[in-house]
Order: sequence, then C-alpha cells, then structure tokens
Amino acid sequence: MTGALMLQGTGSDVGKSVLVAGLCRLLADRGIRVAPFKAQNMSNNAAVTPDGGEIGRAQWLQAVAARQTPSVDMNPVLLKPETDRGAQVICQGRVWGRARADEMRERRAALMDAVLDSYARMRAQADVVLVEGAGSAAEVNLRAGDIANMGFARAADVPVVLVADIDRGGVIANLVGTHAVLDPADRAQVAGFVINKFRGDLRLFDDGLTAIADRTGWPGLGVVPMLTGAAQLPAEDAVVLERGARPAQGRLKVAAPMLLRLANFDDLDPLRLEPDVAVEVVPPGKPLPGDADLVVLLGTKATIADLRFLREQGWDVDLHAHVRRGGKVLGICGGYQMLGRRVRDPQGVEGPPGQEADGLGYLALETELAPAKVTRTVTAETPDGACALEGYEIHAGRTYGPATARPMLRVAGAPEGAVSADGRIRGCYIHGLLGGDAYRRRVLAELGHAGAETAYRDTVECALDSIAQQLARAVDVNRLLQLARR
Repeated sequence: MTGALMLQGTGSDVGKSVLVAGLCRLLADRGIRVAPFKAQNMSNNAAVTPDGGEIGRAQWLQAVAARQTPSVDMNPVLLKPETDRGAQVICQGRVWGRARADEMRERRAALMDAVLDSYARMRAQADVVLVEGAGSAAEVNLRAGDIANMGFARAADVPVVLVADIDRGGVIANLVGTHAVLDPADRAQVAGFVINKFRGDLRLFDDGLTAIADRTGWPGLGVVPMLTGAAQLPAEDAVVLERGARPAQGRLKVAAPMLLRLANFDDLDPLRLEPDVAVEVVPPGKPLPGDADLVVLLGTKATIADLRFLREQGWDVDLHAHVRRGGKVLGICGGYQMLGRRVRDPQGVEGPPGQEADGLGYLALETELAPAKVTRTVTAETPDGACALEGYEIHAGRTYGPATARPMLRVAGAPEGAVSADGRIRGCYIHGLLGGDAYRRRVLAELGHAGAETAYRDTVECALDSIAQQLARAVDVNRLLQLARR
C-alpha cells in the first residue's frame, strides 16, 4: 500500500503546512506509515535533522506529527533568503551554493534531480507521502522549470488537492481563477479542493461549493474550520509577523526587534504560550517598548546587514536605555554575535569579502564568519549542572573572547555562549533552548515570574492531536486515501 497526495494552495499562507501536519497525525494514528515532503521551501526558519542536515521548520513539525524521525529527504531544497534577490541554497541538507532569483530557473533542472531522488526514498519508506506545495499553484509566470508545485506533481505523477483560504475572502474567485490560468495538463492533475479557515454556519456556503464545482469540474473534499490548535504550533513566517503586530497582554513583557533577515523566530514560541507573559515582535519604525523586562535578539541570516538595520531603526539606542534601566538581554545565534564588539566576514559568507561591523559591545567577544557551517543537535546544561535542555545549532563562524570565560551553558562539558559580569546580558548559539521547560522556568523566575507550569512539547503534541480530530470530521479522509493510491 503506497501512494502520495499533494496539497497546493491558491495563494501563500492558506494553511497548507498545518493541514499537512494535521493529516500526518491523523493517518499515523490510524496505523498508516505516513511521511511529509516539500520539494522546495523558502524560509529562514530551519531545523536540524539528527544527521546534521537542514530542513524547513515546517517539515520538522510535520515529521513530529507523523511520528517519524526528521530527514533531509523530507525537504530536499531549502532556500534561505539573504537579500531581496538572493538566497543560500540548501540541497538535501547541505549548503549547495548561492543563487539570485533570476539564476534559479537555470539551476532548477539539477535541483529537480535531487528532489526526485529524495522523493523516491520517502516513497520507499512510507505507505503514504503527503506533499506540500509552495506559494500558489496559479503562479504561471514561474511555471517554466518549476520544482515546487505543478512541475513536481507532473514529474512525479502525484494527484493534487487545492487548498483555498476562505477567511481572507474571494475564495470562489481564487479557485475558479486558478482553474482558468492552469494549462490543461496541469489542470488535469487536480483531483479536488478543500476550503480552509471557515467560520460560521457551513450551510451558508453550500451554494459556494456548488458554484466552484460547476465552474471547475473539481469535487469539494471538505470544508475545514478555524483549527483551534494552530496557534500552539511553532510559528511560520507570516503567522509570527501577524501575531507580533497585535497588542500583547501579560504582566511580564518580552520584546524582540523584527530584523530584516530574521531567522528561527519560533524560538519565541514557548514564551508565547506562558500565562501572563506578553511577547511583542517589534516591527520596523517602532521603538522597543520601554517597559520590557527582557529583550531577545533572535537569529538572522545576515548579521552584519542586520546590525546596520538595527541601528537605522534606533533600536541600539532603545536597547541601551533598556540595559541602563536594569533590563535583561538574551541573544540567540546571530543575536549572540551582535552582542559582541566586532563581527568580521573576511571570506564573504554574507556578502562581499572583507565586510566588518561594530557589534553592540555588551560582551567582550568577536565573531569571524567562515564558510563552514555548524549544523548539529545538542544537549546542554547550565554551568551549575542544575538544568538540562535540548536544542540545535545553525551558524557560520566562530565567536571568541574574554566573555566566554563566563559561559551561559555547557555542551558535552565544553563552554557555550557568554554572560556579562552582572548576569543581565547573555547569549549563545543554541536554538530551541526556551523549549526546555525547566530552563524556561528558570529564565522566567529570574525575571520575577513565578509559577510557570507550561509543558511546551506536550502542548504541541496536544495541538496536533486536536487538529487531527477536527480534520477527521471536516474532510473526506477515505476519499483522500483513494486519491493517493490511484
């Protein structure tokens, strides 16, 4: 029993990632060996597999949902934007090179070979492979050389279910318009559609479903309500920006500046789920809040460029005032590099060779970027050995200096990160450290927040279970399995 089914969207951020995760959990709970797959992802939110490869954070979550070990073959091509027009290309977990947007079409043929190679391995290991598309199936201007949507579906002969988001409006036009612009062969690959993010009385949309089916010939396979567990899942790019724009409520306030090349910002998610903790991602043009208890400098794909951007926004001044008032600062990965005195890029890891910039100067450290990238999962502990945590590293370069004599953590007995003499400024390279319940409680206790009892990983598991249960009621799962096995 083997098969595959692909979920493509009529637009970006229609909920494909969450639907694939929920269906992975639903099928896994039915005893089906299911695996997620996304041919090409574009995100600076990356995760590290047990063998040290990089994949999109969404595919890592989908692997968890499927009760599978994350694999680089689940996301063979990951594009990590470094500028508005260029990205680092990760192929089967390793750095493959850099490419401008206009160069990607020329390179996609070689990447498609890797995509199909990874897909074949996933098919050999699973009963059903659930494939997630990227962006919109209707982007016909990008169809030539496509490896993420219909190009992959046609090459691998995978039936497609289109997902449309009714919450943003225009859902009938989105589906009928997608039908209109697809060429006949691509159109024939579509086996049906799913309406996502529905609110209210489903009967009021009966005529809408009929209108879509009459104009496209595609059958409706389900109408999915707003999924109550989605807010507890690790953040996606658009979701975290949207959440950060909303007023945050809570006695304890955590703020993080929204850097241009922000990476792995789901490091904040465990704090978001804590009662009475307000997390605010501060957009460009707004100051860091003066009443923040903790400022978190998150990871970035371009440390030197984002140091410049941080200063352009005046956030360095805001941060200085925060520290002068007695506030605390945590830097993770690129944010840790920023806390030092100097960042150098002699070999052009982030741009032209020879770039360098003054850091914020809170820790006696210097960073030298280098092409060799560190990607590994780690188990760490606090220097006193009282608190353990698990996380992962994704960074280029080495950070060194006198401040490392006061390490923030220890990994396999070796010092990791640094802490200021007064203990209020700290940083390290480990992503995911706040997902460790004991360590997060310790951090919050130091900020005066007593009684935090959230079990973060259990919360994520419960959210996946809840989404699976809602999908079991909302979509025709048996019909989806029939399509996958055609």
